[in-house]
Amino acid sequence: MTTKRFSFSLNATDGKARTGVISTPRGDIRTPAFMPVGTAGTVKGMLPENVAATGADILLGNTYHLMLRPTAERIDRLGGLHKFMNWDKPILTDSGGFQVMSLADLRKMTEKGVTFKSHIDGSKHELTPERSMEIQRLLGSDIVMCFDECPALPADRARIAESMALSMRWAQRSRDAFGDRPGHALFGIQQGGLEQDLREQSAKALTEIGFEGYAIGGLAVGEGQAAMFSALDYAPDQLPVDKPRYLMGVGKPDDIVGAVKRGIDMMDCVLPSRSGRTGQAWTRRGVVNIKNARHADDPRPLDEHCTCPACQGYSRAYLHHVYRSQEMISGMLLTWHNLHYFQEIMQGMRDAITAGQFAAWEAAFHAGCAQGDIEIL
Repeated sequence: MTTKRFSFSLNATDGKARTGVISTPRGDIRTPAFMPVGTAGTVKGMLPENVAATGADILLGNTYHLMLRPTAERIDRLGGLHKFMNWDKPILTDSGGFQVMSLADLRKMTEKGVTFKSHIDGSKHELTPERSMEIQRLLGSDIVMCFDECPALPADRARIAESMALSMRWAQRSRDAFGDRPGHALFGIQQGGLEQDLREQSAKALTEIGFEGYAIGGLAVGEGQAAMFSALDYAPDQLPVDKPRYLMGVGKPDDIVGAVKRGIDMMDCVLPSRSGRTGQAWTRRGVVNIKNARHADDPRPLDEHCTCPACQGYSRAYLHHVYRSQEMISGMLLTWHNLHYFQEIMQGMRDAITAGQFAAWEAAFHAGCAQGDIEIL
């Protein structure tokens, strides 16, 4: 039996905004797509079928965390990550590079790769482009990310240039180690900080190597939204038009909308689940901090227009009560709502781009967020 190939088709554009479909053997991914983060093989507080019900076509798993616990080898013996976590749709795994680089004093980097101490038990490990590819193969990832280095911003130009060049060498090694795996995809990661010419060099190097998709890395790492959007005004245009473009680690709803406006197809962020666990609900009119005393007697839902279970079955008063009581259902319901809202945004943008009405949709989105009843994080 012939394995279905990985492919990407553009269905419509409106300005730089794009909508299309990424096809994989495990199912189609509608773009622009938001990927909920399942760091350790679970989206915290959610059953896999509930995540799917919000409209998610793909999840993100974390190489660094899974290699340490329960280990990629154990997951492989148990049938792969899809079976292990009971998710039959596509999974993208990051390379582990971002987490390793954030360990600071616990890691040492060379041309070969990175040695580091586990944050769990202090055990020593090595992560190289080849080992990252091996781990992601053992996990059974549908979309695999190159191993790269991602310096935090701000950083001086020399540091960014050195890091970018190393990441491009590691990209070639990742491509070589990935091999020929029909039905699976390897994405290259553009680096270069906020330097347009360095990002252009990175894009050219990646395009020469050749990947099934391209990510924009090194943003949303402390530079602020204005600087990120400034980079996104040119970075997506430096990448192949016929391949998916993935902005890593983004973000808040207005970050997502701004990224899609500039030509991004895929995004991920822990924000919906992390906010849910800390009593914050994202709505079309802003952020509701359910922990605030003003909600104790409020019979209204979080959002009267939302069809998620949290809004359909529970009041703000109840959600306030269970949060204050530290009941597990609080994080579960708020996470469910947040994931539903994020996917609602994605569907709204897909529909608007198809209809050639993205600018009007964007204006309405920002107008909704500018109304009253807003509580800033």
